[in-house]
Amino acid sequence: MMHRVTSEYDYLSQMIPHHQEAVTAARQLRRSNRPELRQLGQSIVTTQTAEINQMKRWLARWYPQSPTPAPTPAHTMMPDLSALSGDQLDKTFLQYMIPHHLMAIMMSQQLLRHQLAQHPQVASFARKVRDDQWAEVRRMRHWLTQWYGHQGMPCVPRMPGTPGTPGTPGTPGTPETPEATPGTGQTLPPGHESQATSTQPTPTGT
Repeated sequence: MMHRVTSEYDYLSQMIPHHQEAVTAARQLRRSNRPELRQLGQSIVTTQTAEINQMKRWLARWYPQSPTPAPTPAHTMMPDLSALSGDQLDKTFLQYMIPHHLMAIMMSQQLLRHQLAQHPQVASFARKVRDDQWAEVRRMRHWLTQWYGHQGMPCVPRMPGTPGTPGTPGTPGTPETPEATPGTGQTLPPGHESQATSTQPTPTGT
């Protein structure tokens, strides 16, 4: 299930456990026989751990009275990889981390498309998450095809082209291409344009 981003606070508080799940899974790649995956795993651990710490600082500074972030069913996406090894570990990681990354990308797109960021730092952060993780999705899909002959992921949409990801597929007027929000240059994958509304904490300070 896709988590609907409704505010800056919502984005940060839900992205933290989403990142934490990715870090836990990526640590298992230290046991991979493929250097490409060991390197990817270390990159995810390093990058997303730093991003978790940054998001926690922002929440403490701007939303000090808000509850501690907790994972939701939408973010419990990765299986326990600790008992897997060899190709089974590698293939399972790729199959699950691709849609996991796509959810983070879509959440970031929602924040940007609906202009929900109340601080420019968060908007810049969301763009970086979107672009970095889309680059990793492309690499993981390439490896899945190269190593295991997978041409696509069942039930996972192809991610359309977004700003900062040149050369990605998508032709205007087709289901693969999202509509741009006038005046923002931001896009959102098809099927995720709607935005739920809820009462969210008001940030304190700047």
